[in-house]
Amino acid sequence: MKLVLATGNKGKLREFKQMCQEEVVAFSELLGEFDIVEDGDTFAANALIKARTIYEKLGEEYLVISDDSGISLPILNGAPGIYSARYAGVGVTDKDNLYKLIEAVKEKGVKSTPAYYTAAIAIVSKYGEYVVHGWMHGEVIDEIRGDKGFGYDPIFIPSGFDKTLGELDDDVKSKISHRAQALALAKPIIKMLKNK
Repeated sequence: MKLVLATGNKGKLREFKQMCQEEVVAFSELLGEFDIVEDGDTFAANALIKARTIYEKLGEEYLVISDDSGISLPILNGAPGIYSARYAGVGVTDKDNLYKLIEAVKEKGVKSTPAYYTAAIAIVSKYGEYVVHGWMHGEVIDEIRGDKGFGYDPIFIPSGFDKTLGELDDDVKSKISHRAQALALAKPIIKMLKNK
């Protein structure tokens, strides 16, 4: 079974290829670019929507994995949450979202605040559907530090560290990230399905 990632996000694709020691193909390489409407109300629901959509277009010889992830701040009642990729509006850049979140934190009158990333990974194949989750806890700060990673990485300091994800090396991030935690749970499922 061929492993296909249901994302158009280049940052996520790069991370998945680093963390999976096997060949992962972006769906766009097989089907071309198109948007998938993510109208679920949880990370798991959105991950399943993406994985099902691609699986239905590709067929039974494929195993489709999809990730839906985002950052949540308790001080903002969990925002941006499932809207992390479009926090500043539709068709915005990572920088637009980043600056909007910094402003929202500043409006609360704090320099840093607890936050956590969630990753839901959905796996869809002819043998059924699975969803696993991973989390990474830490703090969001009100200034950009570092230029590594993508999304909100330059303002997120993981618990136990004094640097943002934008300052930490990829090999460190790939061990502690929410996506790494979820992928550690997904790998045995993927292996089981591929060996059926």
